[in-house]
Amino acid sequence: MVRLKKILFALAGLSCLFIAEVFSQRIPEMSLEELVSWRKITVRQISNDGRWATAKIAPTQGDATVKLYNHQGEEKAAYCPALSSRFSFSSDYLLVYLTPSRALTDSLERAGAKKDQMPMNRLVIHPLSGHPEALDSIRNYLLADRTDWLAYQRQRGDSTLYVRSLDGITQWQYPAVSQYRFAARIGMLYFVSAGEPDGLGAGLYAVNPEQGEPNLVKSGKGHYQQIAWDEKGEQLAFLFTSNKDSLAHALSLWVWQAETGVRQMARSGDAAFPSDWVISPHGSLEFSPDGRRLFFGTAPQPRRQEPDRKNEEWPQVQVWSWNEPVQASVQLHNLKEEQKRSYRAMVELSTGRILQLADPALPAVSLSDRGNGEFALLSTTEPYALSSMWEGTSRRDVWALSLSTGERTLLLEGDYGTPKLSPKGYYAYWYAARDSAWYAIELATFTRRQLTHPRTFTAWDEDYDRPNYPPAHGIAGWTNGDKEILIYDRYDIWRIDPTGSSEAVNLTGNGRTQKIRYRLMPLAQKSSTVNPEKLQYLYGFDETTKGSGYYRLRLDGQSEPETLLAGDFSLSTPLKARNAETVLYTVETYEQYPELHISDLSFRRSCRLTGEGTQQEGIRWGTAELVSWTSLDGKKMEGVVYKPGDFDPEKKISPSGEFL
Repeated sequence: MVRLKKILFALAGLSCLFIAEVFSQRIPEMSLEELVSWRKITVRQISNDGRWATAKIAPTQGDATVKLYNHQGEEKAAYCPALSSRFSFSSDYLLVYLTPSRALTDSLERAGAKKDQMPMNRLVIHPLSGHPEALDSIRNYLLADRTDWLAYQRQRGDSTLYVRSLDGITQWQYPAVSQYRFAARIGMLYFVSAGEPDGLGAGLYAVNPEQGEPNLVKSGKGHYQQIAWDEKGEQLAFLFTSNKDSLAHALSLWVWQAETGVRQMARSGDAAFPSDWVISPHGSLEFSPDGRRLFFGTAPQPRRQEPDRKNEEWPQVQVWSWNEPVQASVQLHNLKEEQKRSYRAMVELSTGRILQLADPALPAVSLSDRGNGEFALLSTTEPYALSSMWEGTSRRDVWALSLSTGERTLLLEGDYGTPKLSPKGYYAYWYAARDSAWYAIELATFTRRQLTHPRTFTAWDEDYDRPNYPPAHGIAGWTNGDKEILIYDRYDIWRIDPTGSSEAVNLTGNGRTQKIRYRLMPLAQKSSTVNPEKLQYLYGFDETTKGSGYYRLRLDGQSEPETLLAGDFSLSTPLKARNAETVLYTVETYEQYPELHISDLSFRRSCRLTGEGTQQEGIRWGTAELVSWTSLDGKKMEGVVYKPGDFDPEKKISPSGEFL
């Protein structure tokens, strides 16, 4: 059914082209220049307080513009050519990264200008209640996520790091900096400096910009790799070696804590690793959100590079066997990735205990609660690589690993499912396509339960028309504390108890009867769970009209979704302000440009921001009509007919193309 619909849409498009050609004498042509200059809204942003918004508007080829609007729909500024923009956390400033115009750079390239002779980017700091300030010759910059601090470097040959408050009152400079980054939640900053003769020494530093005086984390020149803050900016982890030639063989893992200083947590060849394993420069460092654990990468020690030899002394020979589970061409394609493969390990920061999580037998790792949880899942598809070539899908073995004890428990063997962990890590869950059902394993007891059954719950894609098992419609998420899982069928959202102690509840109620596909819109930023106590917002697609809408609903199973905005148009997923009930969204039809609107969550007081639909003026725009018919085998079919703006159904066309 899905494939047939795609064919019908393609045929409708071809019909449109044919009709447009027939009426070409009466419809103005859009030139190639006009086509490539057609402006699209490519990026939208909203300030945390919901009072300001930006739209990046770009042609297919050419310079992009960033436009600034207030919540009343007034355009307050426009910057071109612009690469990007970003609001500060306080919502008091807008930063716009400006680039030289394409016309200028093209002309300089034609004149033979070298890369270091090309003009550099600029950074505009626009106080939303004042006048903008421009910083010239910007090589790179970072804006702190949760504070109004800016760090940047200027000029191509200048490695000085400039750190300033956005109001410009406080400014600091640090010499010879090669790396720097802010912590996620506060303004703490690290930087690596090569030092200067009579000033700052070489090493890794941490600095609070409010104070300006850098704290030495580790002194000395060397190679600092994979430097990472914890979320609170209280711990800093990094890999270090003093010798560049030892990057792949002798890296050590260090952690700096604001109160206790720096200490070495692990080094290559540590007894906790498999024999002849080293800390990998290709594995990323990541703290658990609570800061108790640090995850890093290890790998077998790479073979030493042979000295260079002349081609005639070193023959290039490749040997393959007929029964290798992975085809030779695939192995060659993945060779560089395999050479950089690392295996995740963990160190418990309070005790220094190291636990190797993954290994070649179980290379894939997924963590629960981003590393805070008790369990991780380990999996492999390697034993079934050969059979996957004719089965068209991979089976896998899945194990649960306790991060506290290191004990492994087999969950699935040779199974076609792909288990995931619930947000808190209390359950491993998956969809079994061959059973058309959802399953879960409670990891505290390793009890396996079937959550849905094909006789009572249609979890699969009912329109799937390929010679394979149909996939699921997916899930909306888990409620707080992993208490319930919210599963989609074709139309509705169902609340399922993973313990099996209560019946499934249809939360949306009327989706299947009204032919509306409801899907949850997670408006809260960085939320991994659904709070059933709060109003939830839904996106709905009407299968009958092909229109869409916004709805809201309390997930108690006692009421039907309340319509906020719905009609014969397409709506985008709203972008919500972090600290306000304000959203940005677009409304679009074939004839209506997808202008950007700002509104509260009732969608009753909506204000249009952009006005790019004026591009359609002077063009005889066409129309789109939804049509349906019955096929020769008695099935009801649907499609869209696109017609030119001056289409006259009374006129006919002769076989020679003449109007009759």
